Amino acid sequence: MVETFIPDYRRDLEIRRYPKYIYVLVPLVALVLQAWLPRLLGRFAFMDLPLLVTIYFALNRRSPIHGTLLGAVLGMAQDGLTQGAIGIHGIADTVCGFLAASIGIRIVVDNNLIRMVLNFVFTLLGSGIVVFIIQVLLGQEWHANWLDEVLKAVGNALIGLVLFPLLDRTQVRD
Repeated sequence: MVETFIPDYRRDLEIRRYPKYIYVLVPLVALVLQAWLPRLLGRFAFMDLPLLVTIYFALNRRSPIHGTLLGAVLGMAQDGLTQGAIGIHGIADTVCGFLAASIGIRIVVDNNLIRMVLNFVFTLLGSGIVVFIIQVLLGQEWHANWLDEVLKAVGNALIGLVLFPLLDRTQVRD
C-alpha cells in the first residue's frame, strides 16, 4: 500500500511541462471565473479556483519556488478583484503552493483520490490562514462560518476531480 505513494519510477519523478499558453490561459480563466461566478451564484459559490490552479501546477511541476511564486501572483490577483485587504489570499496561496510542491516531490500525485484529499486539505489550510490573517493580524471581524469553508473545500475537491484530468491532457509529452 505504501509503495503506491512513493515515487520509484523515473517518470513519476519527472517535472511535468505544459505549453506556455497554458501557464497564462488557465490562471487567467480561473481568476475571471472566481470574480464572475460568485456574482452569479451568490452564497453558493463554494470554490477557490486560483487556489486549485496553484495546487495543480505546484503538485505537477514539483518545484517549491514555482509553487510559491504562482501562489503569490494568483493570490494577489485574486485579492485585487475583491473588496478585502490586498495580500490575504496572496499569503494563503503562497503557503499552499509551497506545501503542495513539497508534497509533490515526496509522493506520487497521479491518483485522483490523493489529489482530492490534497485539494480538500489545502483549501481548509488556505481558509484557516485567511481567517488567522483577518482576525489576528488585522483585528477585523470574520463574517462567515466554518461550515461554508468545509463546503468550499468539498467543492474544490470535486472541481479538482474534473479539472485536473483535463489539465493533464495538456502536458507536453516527450
